[in-house]
Amino acid sequence: MIEIIPVETPSLGDRSYLVADGEVAFVVDPQRDIDRLLRLAERRGVEIRHVFETHVHNDYVTGGPALASATGADYHVNAADPVAFDRSPVEDGDVVEVGPRTRLRAVATPGHTFTHLSYVLESPDRPPAVFTGGSLLLGTTGRPDLLGPEHTGTLVRAQYASAHRLARELPAETDVLPTHGFGSFCSATQSEVTESTIGRERRVNPVLTRSEDEYVESLLAGLDVYPAYYAHMAPLNQAGPDAPDLSAPRRADAAELHRRLRAGEWVVDLRSRTAFAAGHLAGTLNFGLDGNLAVYLGWLIPWGTPVTLLGETPGDIARAQRELARIGIDRPAAVATGGPAEWTGDDKPASMPTATFADLAAVRRHRPIVVLDVRRDVEWRESHVPGAVHIPLHELPARLDEVPGGEVWTHCATGYRASIAASILAAAGRDVVAVLDEYDSRAAAA
Repeated sequence: MIEIIPVETPSLGDRSYLVADGEVAFVVDPQRDIDRLLRLAERRGVEIRHVFETHVHNDYVTGGPALASATGADYHVNAADPVAFDRSPVEDGDVVEVGPRTRLRAVATPGHTFTHLSYVLESPDRPPAVFTGGSLLLGTTGRPDLLGPEHTGTLVRAQYASAHRLARELPAETDVLPTHGFGSFCSATQSEVTESTIGRERRVNPVLTRSEDEYVESLLAGLDVYPAYYAHMAPLNQAGPDAPDLSAPRRADAAELHRRLRAGEWVVDLRSRTAFAAGHLAGTLNFGLDGNLAVYLGWLIPWGTPVTLLGETPGDIARAQRELARIGIDRPAAVATGGPAEWTGDDKPASMPTATFADLAAVRRHRPIVVLDVRRDVEWRESHVPGAVHIPLHELPARLDEVPGGEVWTHCATGYRASIAASILAAAGRDVVAVLDEYDSRAAAA
């Protein structure tokens, strides 16, 4: 029996797939930390013989070369991709026998990238399935603008044609198995759907229900920003990245933490925003493990800046290290565990006031404050607090001088980004309050 096992990476909004056919298996779009796939294959008692890439990824560092090296598997990458490593080149129409009764057929589906491939699983033992990578997603498509604005117009129309090719050539019962679309910024829009078929997509997906011009206009109008670290992913993936070194980093004492802060390095507190607000080492930045750590840290940090991680336990450090390795931030400069008492040395821990939107409304009736909304442009356009200053979080480090003087109250949608922003402002010497409440347009307007 053929078993298709999604391997989720919720923090990046992606899925990899391990597919077992008897005692052999193949993997589609593996993440950088391949130990998850190796353990899964071992538990299933299968041998990974093939690894397939749908495209050169823009949102994470691939584990393909490392997985193929570790298992001896054939590594299938589009023949047209300009990669610097050996691979089994594959192109439109090629068929690879991947199991005793299973084969994969490559289908050219440009749009997310020029050389994007989807793979159709064909077997007499089950209905077809198609691994669509960043092409046809669940209720949407992959975004066409990641290769630069000069290519967006061409790629968005190619994406439309590719989706229609899959819908035309595959039967309605075909399972649609994308890599992106579960929160990834590689998705043109977001969907709550977790499984689908070609038949369902024909009924509900705008790319298949609208005319080409309607789809193009709507998709391009709705595109949001994407993380700055994406610019570094394709070059890393074309070079053929190794497996990450996830061994325990070197530990730092309080004196070293202070030295690193004075040197302008990033010392990152991984604790929750409430714990950070209660007490922290002054100058540290709060990117909690309870949110999209890798996305926002990778988005804001000047690439190549040394990072030191502070966590309550070694397990917290290990989890953060794994998250960051997935986007190419491989080795923390140092780490420390425990809490502010261990990190501050002779200094007293700093604290940061927190508030709700009700508190915000109350204080504005009595004294002037600066309300700083750090949500993205698309969120701001939907609604915002009257009189607020708007600087999206990813622009804040470069626009600190635009924040008006006085006491600053930061807010976002849930409090996660507000705490990051507040820690950046506090490190710059500003008087700041973090609104950790959930944003509600009616309450905020009131």
